[in-house]
Amino acid sequence: MDEGAHSGPTRTTLGGVWTRVAARLRAELGEDLYTSWFARMEPESLADGTLNVSVPTRFLRSWIKSHYVDQLTACCAAEYKGVNVVELQVRTRGLPTAAQAVAPVASLDGLSEEAAEPVAKTLRAGSRQGNDRGSQLDHNLTFETYVQGQSNALAHAAAMRVAEARPGAPVSFNPLFIHSAAGLGKTHLINSIAWRIRDLNPDRKVLYITAERFMYHFMAALKVRDTLSFKDYFQSIDVLLIDDLQFLQGKAMQQEFCHTFNSLVDAKRQVVIAADVPPPQLESIDQRMRSRLAGGLVVDIEAPDIGLRRSILQSKLAAAQRKDPSLIVAEDVLEFVANRITGAGRELEGALNRIIASQHLTRQPMTVDMAAFALRDLSHTSELIRVRVDDILRIVGRHFNVTRADLLSPRRARAVVRPRQIGMYLAKKLTSRSLPEIGRRFGNRDHSTVLHAVRKVEELMQADEKLAREVTLLSRLIEQG
Repeated sequence: MDEGAHSGPTRTTLGGVWTRVAARLRAELGEDLYTSWFARMEPESLADGTLNVSVPTRFLRSWIKSHYVDQLTACCAAEYKGVNVVELQVRTRGLPTAAQAVAPVASLDGLSEEAAEPVAKTLRAGSRQGNDRGSQLDHNLTFETYVQGQSNALAHAAAMRVAEARPGAPVSFNPLFIHSAAGLGKTHLINSIAWRIRDLNPDRKVLYITAERFMYHFMAALKVRDTLSFKDYFQSIDVLLIDDLQFLQGKAMQQEFCHTFNSLVDAKRQVVIAADVPPPQLESIDQRMRSRLAGGLVVDIEAPDIGLRRSILQSKLAAAQRKDPSLIVAEDVLEFVANRITGAGRELEGALNRIIASQHLTRQPMTVDMAAFALRDLSHTSELIRVRVDDILRIVGRHFNVTRADLLSPRRARAVVRPRQIGMYLAKKLTSRSLPEIGRRFGNRDHSTVLHAVRKVEELMQADEKLAREVTLLSRLIEQG
């Protein structure tokens, strides 16, 4: 592009100011992000408040426009007088003679051998030294902090078996493929595997990496024409753990992943994969690869049941209390949350955090009523739910571990009579049904039996604070479905 063709400042003048823009971007984004995405950006022209800047590839232009255009515009406006718009374009003229970064681009065009060589040397050196190119492990995600229940027992047992396998022992199942909806503990398990192997067998080469990070490294290797170092590095891994496989995109990327996967499995190296869906539903992966992924052990993690939700909340509360010993959340409040929030561990943790924050702000002991208010907007529906006697029977029976048949039966055992009386009391309080109607729904009992039950529960609640809290909890659970 001819410098004389520009109106306004020359590229030399623009370049002088661009040094200050680059300094601002470094300060705001950090050196790593700046080097990856902005180091090869150059100013081209400035006219009518629009600054044109160029990058060497379409991929870079698209990525910056999608993720950083606002920050880029703000930094440019702060240094270039009158700039309010920044336009990105792909350079058609020759590129710089020295590559300043390994930018994740998806093609080989546009980079000279001279420019690529310094980066290629770095990539090869990293491979020889065994530097960890993987994703960051979370120190909080270990087997010790993983709460096990019926819904995740198989996945937990399989993960433990992989983590505690002796080096050189036959691989039991390869790959181990763990799938579940978001937030149910896949990432926790594969982080736990990595930490346990590092503790037991520190000489084993373990790599935890997300699909996105895998793509980044492959693109970088393509750019510097050094895919051999990429292949050598990944094929030297003893245990490869890949998270979020559903995000793997692109034909070349899939081919490289398949090659890496097949090489490791054929060499009896362990591969563990986590995804949101089982192998047959990985639509971005070709059929042959899906078949190979399904050839190992495929386990799913289901939504936590009530028992596991209780355990998760107790574990999260214990962790919070280690940081703040003065924190107290009553059992009936935890029981309410466990019944109220039926989603994944993150939702339970979010609900508990909201209750803890509410308690700190009000400086009052948390009650079920206060918890219900704090979590009011987490309801699945904003409509008032019409309470049914069937709901009362179900929730009361579950709470007291009494079957519906026993509640409706003539049995007079205390373990059945008290829940039945509480059920009648709640039916009178929460529904518009008459005493005779309630009696009929509770095993064809007389209306006088219902009236006696209501009065008995009211009397017991006045004398027994624990029972009163229990009945309040049941009332809230029934009202909120």
